[in-house]
Amino acid sequence: MSSEELKKQIIEAGRKAVKELIKVAKEDIIKHSPEDELAADRLKNAAATKKLAIFDAFDILNKIEQEQEGINLLNNTDSKVETKQGFAERRSR
Repeated sequence: MSSEELKKQIIEAGRKAVKELIKVAKEDIIKHSPEDELAADRLKNAAATKKLAIFDAFDILNKIEQEQEGINLLNNTDSKVETKQGFAERRSR
């Protein structure tokens, strides 16, 4: 199995992980049940967990986008380099 195929599988797994993290972030912290009173420390932990899930999801998405761009660049490389542009201009795409 090639590196590109492995990266594509990792990207797919990352997308699934992001979907699961979104589910965690959408869950209610406070349940609307009168007998379920949460202590302040439990509320704080629940909020911190949601924050971590959201930040992790964004980190995973950013890495997925970087890797996808790398795969796309490898697949779409032109054999001829346009010499009218400098290095920075070519890399800015």
